[in-house]
Amino acid sequence: MPEQEMRQLSFENRNRSVLSMRTVLAGGIVVLALGFAIGFWIAAGANENGGVFAATPPEGVDFSPVWKAWRVIDEKFVPAAVATSTQVATSTEEANQERVWGMIQGLAQSLGDPYTFFLPPKENEIFTEDISGEFTGVGMEIAVRDQVLTVVSPLKGTPAERAGIKSADKVLEIDGVDTDGMDISNAVSRIRGPKGSQVTLLIMRDGFSEPREYKITRDVINVPTVVTEVRDDVFIIEMRSFTANSPELFRRALREFVESRRFRLILDMRGNPGGYLDAAVDMASWFLPSGRIVVTEDYAGHDENIVHRSRGYDIFNENLRMVILVDRGSASASEILAGALDHYDIATMIGERTFGKGSVQELVEITSQTALKLTVARWLGPDDEQIPLDGLKPDIEVKITDKEREEGKDPQLETALQIVRGL
Repeated sequence: MPEQEMRQLSFENRNRSVLSMRTVLAGGIVVLALGFAIGFWIAAGANENGGVFAATPPEGVDFSPVWKAWRVIDEKFVPAAVATSTQVATSTEEANQERVWGMIQGLAQSLGDPYTFFLPPKENEIFTEDISGEFTGVGMEIAVRDQVLTVVSPLKGTPAERAGIKSADKVLEIDGVDTDGMDISNAVSRIRGPKGSQVTLLIMRDGFSEPREYKITRDVINVPTVVTEVRDDVFIIEMRSFTANSPELFRRALREFVESRRFRLILDMRGNPGGYLDAAVDMASWFLPSGRIVVTEDYAGHDENIVHRSRGYDIFNENLRMVILVDRGSASASEILAGALDHYDIATMIGERTFGKGSVQELVEITSQTALKLTVARWLGPDDEQIPLDGLKPDIEVKITDKEREEGKDPQLETALQIVRGL
C-alpha cells in the first residue's frame, strides 16, 4: 500500500467541546478491493509464492469414481422429459462444460459452508455487477442460515422493502421453484431480472401460521450509503451500507455533526448488510486512538493472521455521547464497527441481535469467466473472540413489531434518543 499522506483536518473552529484535537492523520482514504467484509477478498488464484494454484490432481485422491460416473452418464443417461420446441438442445461441448461447473459446485457444497459457493459465468457476471453498487433486482441481501435461504436485510427504499420483505424472512420458493438445497448464486440468478419484470417469493416468517407469497417488481437498485438527520439536540447518521465511497461520505457526515455544535450522536446501522472492511476500519478510526485493534482476520493456521488497527484519527474527547442502533439486518462490516466501538466503551449498542456474519470470503478466479467464493478466515473482535454466529447482543435490547412499523412508530430510535440524552 502506498504510504498515506499526512495532512491537517480542521473542522473550521467548530465545536471544540467534542473534538480532542484539530490535527489528525487523515491520509488519503484508500479502500482496497481486498477488504470486502460482506464479504470477500478478490484474488486471481495466487499462491503464497506469488504463482497460480496448480491445476493438477492433488496427491492421494482417487478420481476414478468421478470419471466412471462421467462415462456411465455418457453411455446410459436419457432425459426424463422429451425436449419441446421451445427448448434449445445444447451441444456436447456445452453439456460437458455444464458438468464441470456442476462438479465444482458440488465440491463447494460438500464443505457445508453457507458462504462458500461456485460462480459459473452468468452468476459471476451478476456478482461483479452487484459489488459495483448498481444493479437490477429487488434490493435485498440473502444468505443461507441453518440450510434455509434467509433474508439478511432488504435495502432501504428498494422494491423488496416496499413489498414488505423483512430481515430473517425465510425464502421457501422463487417463482414456484423450491429453494431447499439451492445455493446463493442460483437464488440470486433467479431473483434478478429485467427492470419492470416481477418475481414471486414464498416467504415464511416468525409469527406467520403459513407461508405467504410476495410479488415484487424489479427495478434498478442504487445502493444507498449515508443519510444525516437532526432531532433537536441529537445528530443522527444512518449508515445503509459500506461501499467504496463510504469513508469519505462518513467523514462529511461527521463534519456536519461537529459543525452543528452538538455532542450527542446516534449511528443507525439497522438493516445494513455490510460491505468493505476497509470502510469499517476507517470509520472506527475517527473514534479510536492509533493502534487499537478493530478486527482480526483469523486464518486458523493456513496463513498469518491479519490485524486491522485504528489509524488514530481519534478526533473526539470524553464529551461525546454516542449510541449505535442495530438489528437482525446488521451484518459483517456493521458488526465489526458496532462491536469495536461498543468494546472500547465509545458507544452504547441498542436494538436487536445482529445477523452473525463472522467469516471472511476470498473470491478466487477459476477461469476468466468463473470464480469460487470461499470462506478463508474468521472475524475476531477486539477481545480476540469470534463474532458470534448468532450475532452480537446489544447492551439494551429493544424489539419493534410489524404493527409499530405500520403505524410509523420506532421504539428503537426513541429508546436511543432517551439513552443518548441521559449519558
